Formats: sequence, structure tokens, C-alpha cells
Amino acid sequence: MSKINAPRHDWTLAEVEALFDLPFMDLVHQAANVHRAWFDPSEIQLSQLLSVKTGGCAENCGYCSQSAHFKTGLKAEKLMEADDVVAKARAARDGGAQRFCMGAAWRELKDRDLPKLATMIAEVKALGMETCATLGMLTADQAKALKAAGLDYYNHNLDTGPDYYKDVVTTRTYQERLDTLAHVRDAGMSTCCGGIVGMGETRRDRAGLLHQLATLPAHPDSLPINGLVPVSGTPLGDKILADGSRQIDAIEFVRTIAVARLVCPKSMVRLSAGREGMSRELQALCFMAGANSIFVGGKLLTTPLPDMDEDSRLFQDLDLKPMGSVRAEFVAAAE
Repeated sequence: MSKINAPRHDWTLAEVEALFDLPFMDLVHQAANVHRAWFDPSEIQLSQLLSVKTGGCAENCGYCSQSAHFKTGLKAEKLMEADDVVAKARAARDGGAQRFCMGAAWRELKDRDLPKLATMIAEVKALGMETCATLGMLTADQAKALKAAGLDYYNHNLDTGPDYYKDVVTTRTYQERLDTLAHVRDAGMSTCCGGIVGMGETRRDRAGLLHQLATLPAHPDSLPINGLVPVSGTPLGDKILADGSRQIDAIEFVRTIAVARLVCPKSMVRLSAGREGMSRELQALCFMAGANSIFVGGKLLTTPLPDMDEDSRLFQDLDLKPMGSVRAEFVAAAE
């Protein structure tokens, strides 16, 4: 691997900002070349996310419909039974998903819930899928227990750059997020960590987020870039709905994808929330700029995604295929 494409952990914020300032065509070209140095550009990883415990979260993340602090009309639910989760995972696998992610709206994982979660994880793993979970903050011992149950990936997003963080959430510190990521790495699990754009942040804030990710002791194995889906009743959602100009420009979104690819060259860069509102052309640009992972299944926790037939048609038109091996069911959906 050439030195120019090798992962670095010594990026400065000024260097990341300079990447954002590159001429658009040059930036995308560089990102595409780095992508091809590490991945097959015709392959996209397919993941599916299930909310195994919805609503009632004690955090006050200003974008989230599941926060108990806001009135969004979402009803809080209990943790799902393991058999129901495994049935959803089996359907996801049969529909083409390669990784199954389980999300719970908690501030932190409670030890009392570990046995049920361990059963879910072990049984999903037995289906032949990669397993991922996002359950809030973890202790070191909890991370070890999840690893022992067979969890491959743990998601814990930084959300935004450190300077804008106080405008997004105040019930959890930036350092607490970094601490949980350290526990995950120390337990031997892969990290899934990214953020959300289009929350009213500046380009410098987006550079700050990617700078934080690029200077972690290990780059995230998966790096989700979410476009804010504004939800009425949430502080950030209401601001965006009242002033649509605050949402991120499509070209700026592609720039963010490209810079993520350049600073974290080996990461799976995922188009996550907000994809349902993206044009086919915008998604194609994102794939060209280095995105190589998507969520499928029509729903991402509480926000919409394109349905599987729509994704299959897009893959067919762009000559893309699911990473690893082509799933017969996925291909059939496009025919």
C-alpha cells in the first residue's frame, strides 16, 4: 500500500479543513482513488438496524425522537423478546442484509438487561450474520460481556465536532463518548462511530468531527454519516423545519463523505439516516466519493429508508453488488 493511501492518526484540524476546501472534482477524485486502494468500488455492504427498545431515553439529544425530554408522539416501549428479534434478523438475512444491528434507546446499558441481550446477540450470530449493537454508554465489564456473547461491532457516535457538541446534547459529555469507545476497543470489538450533519453546524464543525474520528487510537471500522431527518417536537428538528436553509447542501454532504474516506481510508463509510430523502444521483455521487455501506430495510430506528426494491434498482443501474457475495433474494427483487 502506497504511503499516500496509508491510514494516519496525526491529522491536524487545519489539514482536515484544507481537504474540505479542495476543488470539488479534485476532492472526489482523490477520495475515489483512496477508496479503490482499499476496497472493490463495485461492492456495497448491506446492514439492517432494528430498534429493540424504542423511546423513553433519558438523554436530551436535540435531534432524537426517542428522547423523554421532548414530545414527538413516540410511545416508549420495553425491550423486545429475543425470539422476536431473531425472527427479524432472519428476515433481514433472507432479504440480503449482511450485518444486523440492534439499537436500544438508553442512556447507558443496565446489567440487568445483559442476559437477554446476550441471547439476542448469540442467536443472531448463529444465523451467519455480523452483529452490531448500540445501547448507550458501556462500562469496561459490560463491553467484555457483549464481546463474549458474540458481538462484532458496537456503535457509539460522536454526533458532531467537540465545539458544536454543547448545542446538540448536554446530558452526556464528549469525553464519556470517547470513554465508551475505549472500552469497546479494549474488549476486542470493532467500533462503529460517526455523526450527524445538517444540524445547523458549520463546515468547521464537520471537519472537527472527522478530525476526532481520524485521530482516535484506531479509526472506526464503520463510519456512519447521517443526514439529519428533522423530527417535529425536537429542538434541532423544529429549527430545521422552520428554516430549511440550515440543512446541509447536497454537494457539501458529498464533500463530507469524501473527506471521511480520505482521513479514514480503511473504514466502511456508511450512508445512514437521511438516505430516503436523497436522489439517486446524490447517492451515486456519494458512492463515487467513497461511501461503501448502507442501511436497508425501509426503516432506521424511527426514521424512513428506501425500500429494498428501490435499492435493488439503484444497485442494478449503478452496476453495484452487495459486498462479499450476491444474495439471490436481493437480485431477484430488481428483476
